[in-house]
Amino acid sequence: MFTKILIANRGEIACRVIKTARRMGIATVAVFSDADKDALHVEMADEAVHIGPAPASESYLVIDRIIAACKATGAEAVHPGYGFLSEREAFALALKEAGIAFIGPNPGAIAAMGDKIESKKAAAKAGVSTVPGYLGVIEDAAHATRIADEIGYPVMLKASAGGGGKGMRIAWSASEVKEGFERSKSEAMSSFGDDRMFVEKFIVNPRHIEIQVLGDKHGNVIHLGERECSVQRRNQKVIEEAPSPLLDEATRRKMGEQAVALARAVNYDSAGTVEFVAGQDRSFFFLEMNTRLQVEHPVTEMITGVDLVEQMIRVAYGEKLALTQADVKLNGWAVESRIYAEDPTRGFLPSTGRLTIYRPPPEGQDGAATLRNDTGVYEGGEISIHYDPMIAKLVSWAPSRVEAIEAQARALDAFAIDGIRHNIPFLATMMGQDRWREGRLSTGYIAEEFPEGFTLKPPEGALALRMAAAAFAVDHVQNLRKRAISDQMEGWRSVTFEASRVVAIGERRIEATVTGGLDAVRIDHDDGTSITVASDWRPGQPVWRGRIDGDLFAMQLRPIANGVLISHGGAQAAARVYTPREAALMALMPAKKGADTSRTLLCPMPGLVKAIAVKAGQEVKAGEMLAIVEAMKMENVLRAERDVTIAKVNASEGDSLAVDAVIMEFA
Repeated sequence: MFTKILIANRGEIACRVIKTARRMGIATVAVFSDADKDALHVEMADEAVHIGPAPASESYLVIDRIIAACKATGAEAVHPGYGFLSEREAFALALKEAGIAFIGPNPGAIAAMGDKIESKKAAAKAGVSTVPGYLGVIEDAAHATRIADEIGYPVMLKASAGGGGKGMRIAWSASEVKEGFERSKSEAMSSFGDDRMFVEKFIVNPRHIEIQVLGDKHGNVIHLGERECSVQRRNQKVIEEAPSPLLDEATRRKMGEQAVALARAVNYDSAGTVEFVAGQDRSFFFLEMNTRLQVEHPVTEMITGVDLVEQMIRVAYGEKLALTQADVKLNGWAVESRIYAEDPTRGFLPSTGRLTIYRPPPEGQDGAATLRNDTGVYEGGEISIHYDPMIAKLVSWAPSRVEAIEAQARALDAFAIDGIRHNIPFLATMMGQDRWREGRLSTGYIAEEFPEGFTLKPPEGALALRMAAAAFAVDHVQNLRKRAISDQMEGWRSVTFEASRVVAIGERRIEATVTGGLDAVRIDHDDGTSITVASDWRPGQPVWRGRIDGDLFAMQLRPIANGVLISHGGAQAAARVYTPREAALMALMPAKKGADTSRTLLCPMPGLVKAIAVKAGQEVKAGEMLAIVEAMKMENVLRAERDVTIAKVNASEGDSLAVDAVIMEFA
């Protein structure tokens, strides 16, 4: 077996590969850019080599620097992870020429399958059903428009070398083709160094289902079942699961057989994924093949017990697959949530900065369920503007789908992150939706369920009472702690705290008498009902865990004046606790109004100004483009919300702006 391998990647996937290599007794080498000198994967690896400046095009995408790092450290093989150079034929060929093993498929398979245009041709030749489209390189926007008109709208514009949702746009009209083509082409060049584009028919109300394949260098190929990846945002997967709630055994077998046939046709010899677009009637068409490890591979590992990274390493060394198709058994259900540094309340725009709090729920058993957290960050670390905004992948496994979803929901509520915006409230909301729980999915799910965007909802009904109960208990514990402060001045009477309390949560005011100790509290409401709360929470902890009337809950707490900002299941509210007299006085206080920002265009995320499309004095119609801001390799077009006249442009192309920086002012 290899004695030392280099991981040509960063973040959570680099850490993931290091864990398996360490278990196999293989030494590891990390590579890092200027921005990643303090990254977790650098700390975890046995050795680390600096390969250049922060932009990926000057570090992680430079083949010569990766090979030089291998030679300098004596690494015998390279695992590319996903993204970056993982599907670049030139990289596999350069490693082969240097005498370094590539932990991935052979260059021929990458050429045939890694290129989306060539892969469709190969699939058609192998008898795999494909989506109608133009299987050639699109010359320009006018050519794309002509092809789209012939195919019929809507169409999908795709970068041939694309992945991760980058370089992809759906177009519903000729005008959208023109703009989407230019944006996708630009994204593809900056992300992959390859701006070739193609067009195919977009299947309405589709599901995204993929088959995990595994081959060796001796002609053996198997599949490990499917993953459902239909919950997407901007063509990027957000929640994945295995198996799919759509498929039956017959469809699973057919998809698996087609995937294996395609892999055999190109002599595939590593882990790879054959992606299909599926109709709600279980019809399916070949979409593309990813010749690498997928981001969502953990859900397959959880239901099969197969370590895909280990299999990739063993196959690259020349070993035969130890598994046959008959050995593959699907056990239970796994759900994965991608936790991103983004603000779901502002159109999921990227967020960067330092992780002042990063405390995931503990991995391992959670009753009948199992939790896993794949991450590449740590508390105190920084989320950089230069790379993908993923913070972690939270995976739950359980005997059934419902149990896996319940475990995922509990884990999300117990996942504490501060310092940057993140999508945990959105993910927690998803876990509670009936449509998601029933498995009625499509790639348009998020747009359909959140047509006006995502907002943090206030708690209602029983949930509001439970959150109020937690706030009562927190206030009671804090008061008991204050009572126990040492060296207090002795007086003629001891300090007491009123047992009567009022919680103002949202628009509700809840009155109660609170009694008990540090770990158990009884809350007697004025209407005669009572709630018991048991928790070992102590001041300063960002997550409150406890039982409310015997039911287990986890809630996020952040201190505010006279109470806590409390979050659970996607609901959030300020819960302020007062004495009855304080509550009466607070009711008389005027409400503070926010600043008027209607006459300015604010930068929605930290980012780089790619273009300013207007100038001072120009009249702009609603919907017209004002500027383009790039963050984390994605170009975000900022448009006018109404008809306006530009009074002043405050930013220039190339400027790096902070969130809420003023880009321009309106008359």
